[in-house]
Amino acid sequence: MTNEDRQIREKFKQKTWNEIKTNDSWAIFKIMAEFVEGFERLSKIGPCVTIFGSARTKEDHEYYKLAENIAYNLTTHGYGIVTGGGPGIMEAGNRGARRGKGTSVGLNIELPFEQHDNPYIDSDKSLDFDYFFVRKVMFIKYSQGFVVMPGGFGTMDELFEAITLIQTKKIGKFPIVLVGTKYWSGLMDWIKNTLVNEGAISLEDLNLISIVDTEDEVLEVINNFYKKYSLSPNF
Repeated sequence: MTNEDRQIREKFKQKTWNEIKTNDSWAIFKIMAEFVEGFERLSKIGPCVTIFGSARTKEDHEYYKLAENIAYNLTTHGYGIVTGGGPGIMEAGNRGARRGKGTSVGLNIELPFEQHDNPYIDSDKSLDFDYFFVRKVMFIKYSQGFVVMPGGFGTMDELFEAITLIQTKKIGKFPIVLVGTKYWSGLMDWIKNTLVNEGAISLEDLNLISIVDTEDEVLEVINNFYKKYSLSPNF
């Protein structure tokens, strides 16, 4: 990429939504700029696991501590960690990666509240996005697995998008691990008793998801999956 190309990309990135919304063509270039920067920066991170979860989880909560331990455990076994870059579970994931001296990536989203970069992301691996859909492409493209901690609508969105893409064979299968039997059991019961019984999904689709409660179980699920494959970037 030439210096002129970089200057053009920065020009589009710096435009605000108010400037863009009256001219859709500007939005196309801003979206392209986010994709280009994401692909360039993340293509070098190596095999990573993404940790999702609530931005509202406090440092003294059991889920925060568990997420940090999961990330630490994964990094000590050769995986890097990707998170949404913000507070709560995301911060815990990056914090665990930092403690394990592993790759620590943060894909931050610009929001009017809640979201800000946490201090445990590697300085060269912190990216900011305006568009959720661009950010989700990066999670999918550059992750070898999803670890899904308790969270809200955003966490559900990321979880079900990954399941849908695997189910429809738009992407290759990779491990999706829900952490917290107590938290997820109600959702899983509804999926089994309603979606499966109504024929909206197949019983085999449930095999796309594992539910565990400890950091060792997370590592076991991911390692068992990759015993069948050579662990490498999936792009």
